[in-house]
Amino acid sequence: MKAMRRFTVRPVLPEPLRPLSDLARNLRWSWHAETRELFQSVDPARWAATGDPVRLLAAVPPERLDTLAADRRFRLRLAAAVDDLTDYLEGDRWYQRQEGSPPAAVAYFSPEFGVTAALPQYSGGLGILAGDHLKSASDLGVPLIGVGLLYRHGYFRQSLSRDGWQQEHYPVLDPDELPLTLLRETDGSPTLIRLALPGGRLLRARVWQARVGRVPLLMLDSDVEDNDGAAREVTDRLYGGGSEHRLHQEMLLGIGGVRAVRAYCRLTGHPAPEVFHTNEGHAGFLGLERVHELGTPAPDGPGLDFDQALQVVRAGTVFTTHTPVPAGIDRFDRSLVARHFGEGAELPGIDTGRVLALGTETYPGGDPGLFNMAVMGLRLAQRANGVSTLHGQVSREMFAGLWPGFDAEEVPITSVTNGVHAPTWVAPEVLRLGARRVGTARAEEALSVGGPERWDAIGQISDQEIWELRRTLREQLVEEIRTRLAAGWRQRGAGPAELGWIDTAFDPSVLTIGFARRVPSYKRLTLMLQDRDRLRGLLLHPERPVQIVVAGKAHPADDGGKRLVQELVRFADDAGVRHRIAFLPDYGMAMAQKLYPGCDVWLNNPLRPLEACGTSGMKAALNGCLNLSVLDGWWDEWYDPDFGWAIPTADGGGDLTAKETERRDALEATALYELLEQRVAPRFYERGREGLPDRWIGMVRETLTRLGPKVIAGRMVREYVETLYAPAARAHRALGPGQARELAAYKERVRSGWAQVAVEHVDAGADGPDGDGSPAQLGATLALRVRVRLGELAPEDVEVQAVSGHVDGDDRISGATRVPLKPAPGGPDLDGRWTFEGPLALDRTGSFGYTVRVLPSHRLLASGAEMGLIAVPAEAAGQESGVLLR
Repeated sequence: MKAMRRFTVRPVLPEPLRPLSDLARNLRWSWHAETRELFQSVDPARWAATGDPVRLLAAVPPERLDTLAADRRFRLRLAAAVDDLTDYLEGDRWYQRQEGSPPAAVAYFSPEFGVTAALPQYSGGLGILAGDHLKSASDLGVPLIGVGLLYRHGYFRQSLSRDGWQQEHYPVLDPDELPLTLLRETDGSPTLIRLALPGGRLLRARVWQARVGRVPLLMLDSDVEDNDGAAREVTDRLYGGGSEHRLHQEMLLGIGGVRAVRAYCRLTGHPAPEVFHTNEGHAGFLGLERVHELGTPAPDGPGLDFDQALQVVRAGTVFTTHTPVPAGIDRFDRSLVARHFGEGAELPGIDTGRVLALGTETYPGGDPGLFNMAVMGLRLAQRANGVSTLHGQVSREMFAGLWPGFDAEEVPITSVTNGVHAPTWVAPEVLRLGARRVGTARAEEALSVGGPERWDAIGQISDQEIWELRRTLREQLVEEIRTRLAAGWRQRGAGPAELGWIDTAFDPSVLTIGFARRVPSYKRLTLMLQDRDRLRGLLLHPERPVQIVVAGKAHPADDGGKRLVQELVRFADDAGVRHRIAFLPDYGMAMAQKLYPGCDVWLNNPLRPLEACGTSGMKAALNGCLNLSVLDGWWDEWYDPDFGWAIPTADGGGDLTAKETERRDALEATALYELLEQRVAPRFYERGREGLPDRWIGMVRETLTRLGPKVIAGRMVREYVETLYAPAARAHRALGPGQARELAAYKERVRSGWAQVAVEHVDAGADGPDGDGSPAQLGATLALRVRVRLGELAPEDVEVQAVSGHVDGDDRISGATRVPLKPAPGGPDLDGRWTFEGPLALDRTGSFGYTVRVLPSHRLLASGAEMGLIAVPAEAAGQESGVLLR
């Protein structure tokens, strides 16, 4: 019989053990070794089964709790853990030591958060990155507020059928069994967030809080009894349902998330955020809610109109894009979005047409019938970034149509390369080895804050210690693989007689390669299977064998991805190789924390440049695992042959015919096999005079000392604070109501008058260093005089620039230098034209060219490209539009 209702009965802890509850409900335990060890000592067997303090305490028998309460040594350990957490939460950290006035608070929105396996609210890299961002912000003392949704079924649990087909399972998550508390009003009632839906319906959501160290994570939950059935299911599954379901999720995340932040700050006294950071476009509606807030009349005066409020919102918003392909962006039918805004629905004070305009694909090739969430995110944020240097470049090219007339390199999208939270992903054995050399406090600081000088001590660790560490981690991984193989085969219906081979599967002395990630087609899970005989030769080599462990989930609706999983599983099922290659189902954080440290080589072979960053290799590197990867994402930026290998690529990305795709994959697979056969395996098995693989150990040392300080999330969050959050806060503070009205009026005036702006004539005199008038010598100076028609605008509304640099065969300028020209005295001529003038130095040899252009200019603009307006000489002007010097 099934229960008609389910709930959790919590234990009553003895008074001396009450602090255990506080430790359990702050997720710092998930990356703090001493606190985990304390919980393990409560009940080692139950801890091994759960790995979750909340579930552990709910399962421990009362007599065991009474025993611990009477144990003086345990009480002292508990008191020390509580004191350590208090110091962590209340003491000054990196952020509190920053000069100036950094943001009082930052709100960080993401559709998923991977903080710990005990709170399964993530599907892959985006969520893990978001969780690492929160944890590193906590370590650094950054006053962040995380905002997401609480999915009652999470993403999904993965198993395999007998024939290797992925099967999905959706266990129900009870918030009372999770490390969460409900946000409540002062009268004790749950805080409710309400959104209006078409047809007079309401979407209500409660707000659950997770404590991620110093950072609160607010998670909205629509499973509220007063909701109708459809509304209750809005937060049922991560990335599930059809378009309207997804739209409701993203409205709840963005609009409801802002309301949840306001409620949290009101109830707790937390400073209100000055900066709002949207992690991918799913939360883009947060900008509309803030526009709506600013349009509401205040006690001290009227609200701002849409355009005025938009300036304030943009100034304090940061948008991070994670996808390098348009197909990866959420897009909705415009009519669906229109039904959900305006009178009778959400944000009734905002004209629906203005909402739709924010998401319109106005660039060539865009679909005018669709509403693009990333496009809206870019239009609502004054600052945007990609997640690696290469991805920033790809993003500028992908979204260049929003800034017509500008070269892709000038599109205002920068990059902050992702990082990973080292205390979460570094194996305890690695941390202990570092702590023995430099002390626990310094080792922890190196992992959380970073800085090359903090990692140099690794150079003092002996080769023997490093090699023993690597073998220990590999042995632990082999045990984990065997345990998971046995469980997976039993789940597929295998009996005990079929499982004897698992006892000797994998070998702690064999070169171990890891490959684990989501399974979209561009990540090419099965590239290694291109030549199966050659792969078998690698796996079964008599002197230099290789073993490969693979894991990953395909999206439930992606049958193509499921076929790739099945193809890999069927190969790994072969009795001739199954002791050397394994697919482990149900990839998640708990598995990953064993997988990354235990592998010798981390393999990544996506289609370049479709990997935005690819942080799994970073987590492996922090444990001394070497990377073998296509030059994509972060590896394109930091690859060095001293600590890894680059798989050569055949250009083309995803825009190839089927035949071209087949040829590209064959070429890159061949390159992969050759690297493994000729360079990777020989290096691993090569032995020096002391019987150690000296050159391999040298690469491990280089990985730790040189990559370590780069790949940590502490470095990433510091970059966000210094290059995005702090400038956004300053811009937000500079836009009071008066300045917002001024900037909105300026933009309206410039847009309406820009059609009259034109560059009509360019004169170039010369003042060479030898006085001979020759302009084509290095060191000469051109005296530019440019006549510009401004129409109703004034010289102070614009900046006239000379743009110069090297030119290619098509006269395209590269490595450009931009020099502002000044208005000449005397005002406009009789025809209303203004003259701008200034020197242009010929500061480089070779093919050289220049042109001139006019951009909007205002002290409150973040850049000249912000408005997407530019005036350049007409091509018909010939040489007057620029002078080419060869």
